[in-house]
Amino acid sequence: MFKYFPTNYVWNLSVNLSIEMGARMGEIEEMCAPLQEAAKAPDAAGTQAFRETWIKMADKLVSLAEEDEARGRLISAGDKLIRASNYMLTAERLLAHGTEGRLALYQRFLAAFEKGLKLSGSTCRRVEIPYEGKHLSALYVPAEGVEGPQPLLVQVNGLDSTKEMKLLVGLPAWLAKRGIASLIVDQPGTGEALRLHDMTARFDSEHWASRVVDWLETRPEVDAKRIGMEGVSLGGYYCPRAVAFEPRFACGVVWGANHDWRDVQKKRLAREGNFPVPHYWSHVMWVWGAKDIDDFMAIAENVHLHGILDRIRVPFLVTHGEKDSQIPLQWAHATYDQLVNSPKRELKIFDERTGGVQHSSFDNSANAGAYIADWVAEVLGGSTTAG
Repeated sequence: MFKYFPTNYVWNLSVNLSIEMGARMGEIEEMCAPLQEAAKAPDAAGTQAFRETWIKMADKLVSLAEEDEARGRLISAGDKLIRASNYMLTAERLLAHGTEGRLALYQRFLAAFEKGLKLSGSTCRRVEIPYEGKHLSALYVPAEGVEGPQPLLVQVNGLDSTKEMKLLVGLPAWLAKRGIASLIVDQPGTGEALRLHDMTARFDSEHWASRVVDWLETRPEVDAKRIGMEGVSLGGYYCPRAVAFEPRFACGVVWGANHDWRDVQKKRLAREGNFPVPHYWSHVMWVWGAKDIDDFMAIAENVHLHGILDRIRVPFLVTHGEKDSQIPLQWAHATYDQLVNSPKRELKIFDERTGGVQHSSFDNSANAGAYIADWVAEVLGGSTTAG
């Protein structure tokens, strides 16, 4: 794990995630160098300082992108806008719910990201899936070199990630090269669903996951018999739950096994384990629509996989970082052990040799992501060789 700030895990997590999303080290240094003292400050003051330096860099990149666009250098402009959106989202993610300007920053990020995709020539496109009289937003990435209906992996967020973060980390691109399309979804409790539509999280993830499959079955470019699902971090709960109750999924993958999230919350109340974001308790109450801590803890009692996983009868891959300081390694073993009816279950622990030892491999996603992409390609009928 790259530890720019010796005493601030949450900020180091954010910096590592930004690097995994394509940040440049020179820009990281320019943004973080002024923040050493702020990293030791309380959440409100510290995150305000973090926001200022990261948005300053984003503003500079947007300005440079405008110059590129004016000269017809659209690919360069798009690349800069995508990197600027990375920095905007990283800053937005650390702000407390209700912080003045947070929603405007998020909307600015969405606009910059979408324009960046368009100008850079990305094959990724934004789609909307009907849900509860509104819609779930998602990013669709087609497979490369596949004619006819394509196998596809639905990918869902954790507690505080977004579809754009998951796209930029790289799994959809790695899958595309292996002949697998991707649909990365802002499910209830995350991204646009939470910020723009007030859709809070729900423990019965099959409720929204089934609607996603319904929509995919209407798409002629998708092979409806070869739709898998992957979840990162808290998605390591959402995904197995959805696959257990939605038999149309052809396989499942967790990138960080979140078998018993209620236990994790109890330990966090006792100050055990690391938090993923500042203002943690206000964040989780926002995500889950809880009125106070007691209400949240009552909701969290439902967020576990005990007594559920024996319903899964499709291939399933469980992955976990050996040194995950957010979710104990024991829960990866629990998920694997309870997949008793999966015809092809596998447990992969990423260690010092492979890299990706931290939570959901945020310290080094390349080898871990490639392992997941290869497994999915083998199960859904893609290819692990070029040409």
